[in-house]
Amino acid sequence: MDAKIIELLFPEGLLEYFEILEYKKDSGKIHFYLQEKNIVPMGYNGTELLSNGFYSEVIIEDFPLRAQQVDLHIKRRRWIERSNKTSVSRDWNLVAKGTRMTQEFASFLKEISR
Repeated sequence: MDAKIIELLFPEGLLEYFEILEYKKDSGKIHFYLQEKNIVPMGYNGTELLSNGFYSEVIIEDFPLRAQQVDLHIKRRRWIERSNKTSVSRDWNLVAKGTRMTQEFASFLKEISR
């Protein structure tokens, strides 16, 4: 399927940093499993970082598709800075504060509830 069409289903910019590993559909819900790509975070270019696995999976609710709930199962990557063994990860503002929803979906719900 065309990557441009798939990008329309997810929060803007998400697929720039995450790859879709799989998806599953069960009773009334679609689950997308995403894993952060091994792209060095901004500000660490020139620094030797070693991939150091992933944080625990986080589940975030997103806009429904065709009357089906959508859950994004996200695994964020972490790195270790080789020189001083400091843990490094990308700063994400994807999740709306106080929720388990994407910022776009939380803003949408807030607007329609007015």
